Amino acid sequence: MERAARAYRAVLRLVRRLPAETRPYYSKYARENFVNYREVDDSTSLDELFRRAYTHTTWVLNKVEGDLQQLMSSSSCLAGVCCYA
Repeated sequence: MERAARAYRAVLRLVRRLPAETRPYYSKYARENFVNYREVDDSTSLDELFRRAYTHTTWVLNKVEGDLQQLMSSSSCLAGVCCYA
């Protein structure tokens, strides 16, 4: 149970790095998944679930950060003013 709590906290720390408007969705998504799998007690299955949770969370984080960097470096800046001043 303690490993699950630590994994959940780690996922929530990653979620905090997302843009504010997306945090509620992903924190709710993480909670629902941890609740859905709380009955799993096999160590191998838990390791795989934790690995998948971390991989999925970091993928989302990297995608959002990549999208933000692309947006900031694109030529679509408003009125010709640099977006990342």
